[in-house]
Amino acid sequence: MRDNSIDHFSVMRSNFLKGSISSFTKQLFHVFFLALVLVSCSSDDNGSDNSGSDYYFRASLDGRKVDFYDVNFQGGGNDNRFEHIVVGGFEAPYPTKVGELIPPSLDFEIWRTGGDIKAGTYSTPTEPEMVARYAIQTTNGTIVYSTRTADDVFTLKIESISKNGIKGTFSGKVRNLDSGVAIEITEGTFNLPYEDIINTTK
Repeated sequence: MRDNSIDHFSVMRSNFLKGSISSFTKQLFHVFFLALVLVSCSSDDNGSDNSGSDYYFRASLDGRKVDFYDVNFQGGGNDNRFEHIVVGGFEAPYPTKVGELIPPSLDFEIWRTGGDIKAGTYSTPTEPEMVARYAIQTTNGTIVYSTRTADDVFTLKIESISKNGIKGTFSGKVRNLDSGVAIEITEGTFNLPYEDIINTTK
């Protein structure tokens, strides 16, 4: 039975990786909920602005270098294990004015219910409950790119993971199934504290 201590990120579990592909609406909910959770955590009294610190989350998207903002590492599980982890952030600080579009976001997560996510290499599609997502908000809705096809491999290398934080690298490809367009993610690297928001301002 899953521990209730797994935080609110747990509702984002990637059920579409178990069996049939879920509906586009379900993915939109995941992206929207991630955005809401990251922002709500950033305004939490326990959150901290680690701008200018040694913490970072960055990557190149089709050759365009991005340092992400409002980045958060969350995870949890039974018996102090990491049965679930999620890392995500935005390309720009989250908007403070009503009506402003949410910046594009990148996140990845792994589920190993009953297991323990430790330092090591994890890749789609061989990791059955792992997903990476890139989402672009537009006035007409959300454009989602994800690792839902066997041809699009996304690799995460965790160098260290604990309740102090997580460090590692990532690379791979995410694809929009409607258009077939893929985004190549390279030079991904991160060093993040546990449950603290970093890079909240430019």
